[in-house]
Amino acid sequence: MAASLRTFRALARPARQVRLAVSLPTAQQRLHSSKHPKGFEPPTSEDLDELRERVQEFTRREIPEEVAAHTDKSNAFPNDMWQKLGDAGFLGITADEDVGGLAMGYQAHCVVMEELSRASGSIALSYAAHSQLCVNQIQLNGSPEQKQKYLPGLIAGTSVGALAMSESGSGSDVVSMRTTARAVDGGYVLNGSKMWITNGPDAHVIVVYAKTEPEKGSKGITAFLVDTNTEGFSCARKLDKMGMRGSNTGELMFDSVFVPTENVLGKVNGGVRVLMEGLDLERLVLSAGPLGIMQAALDVALPFSHQRRQFGMPIAHNQLIQGRLADMYTKMQASRSYTYATAKAVDERGVIRTQDCAGAILYAAERATECSLDCIQLLGGMGYVEEMPASRLLRDAKLYEIGAGTSEIRRMVIGRAFNKEYANA
Repeated sequence: MAASLRTFRALARPARQVRLAVSLPTAQQRLHSSKHPKGFEPPTSEDLDELRERVQEFTRREIPEEVAAHTDKSNAFPNDMWQKLGDAGFLGITADEDVGGLAMGYQAHCVVMEELSRASGSIALSYAAHSQLCVNQIQLNGSPEQKQKYLPGLIAGTSVGALAMSESGSGSDVVSMRTTARAVDGGYVLNGSKMWITNGPDAHVIVVYAKTEPEKGSKGITAFLVDTNTEGFSCARKLDKMGMRGSNTGELMFDSVFVPTENVLGKVNGGVRVLMEGLDLERLVLSAGPLGIMQAALDVALPFSHQRRQFGMPIAHNQLIQGRLADMYTKMQASRSYTYATAKAVDERGVIRTQDCAGAILYAAERATECSLDCIQLLGGMGYVEEMPASRLLRDAKLYEIGAGTSEIRRMVIGRAFNKEYANA
């Protein structure tokens, strides 16, 4: 499928258009040439529609409800899924074509994330941790040698990627991390631990943040590429979560793990820039996860409410039921519009607005929890039993109000972006 996706992109690629320059505050303006693969051209709406159809075809075949339910109940990621995602071309959506990527940008990444989440929130979350948090970080910040070494395997699905930032005492306050990287001959020695790391139990390569000069605070953090077969690395435990079960998550230990100098990602002590810019794009792509969950909630609630009869008619003919369905649909469409408008600005104008990346996931995450609760309510007694996927949707949706910065932190991020903008006005 990867080859066919590249073929349809080549055939559908439009002629370049001249666009007027847009004046934006420096803090909000970044060149899209540094955020996109070589030769990138924004996808057309036809490209994105075709991609969506391909992902839907994939999920119908590879992630039917039986697979999604089993992944949740067993709390185990289906390991053969990595190869399938790689064969489909989905693991390198934003990566260069010369390392196997599709070079399609962030709108496309949101499309894949949304449709996978519609099928299984947990499989999609692991997908995002691999393709966005790891692959895209290497794409954006890796040296040519690092890209050639790591990206082909990650994009093919023969190796699994993750990102390790949070610690048990450093979640929202990530700069207070305690993991250190001491300079030695030929590289660095990492000591410390990381917590809540998606794909941590399965990963072959992990983007790890550690303090190279702790006394410098935020200016003393460096990003590293760590091979998990290195002596001293271990996954202490796999976490048993309320939701997103099957998206294997773990606590990682670094006991004098040697990392060669060539595995520094970006610049030494430049880790916060890598981290913060990565967080903007991470929040953007992850905001498509709640979109898929909201669509899944409607996929369950709409047919049920038209088939379930009470008082001699389908319950969907009751105005209170219609109102709840209408609210679910409107919340989903408003969230979808916000996410894709933000992604389009990145793709077409090279603009990454911190407040919109945070705003998109803030809004979509909270609406997804509401829609999942509405789905349970509409199903009544059937919504409260495990025969239906409604409870799974709720448990999965709640993660998006916590991961990648809590809703509270996102509101702070938006407020601080305003402060920065008006300080420079």
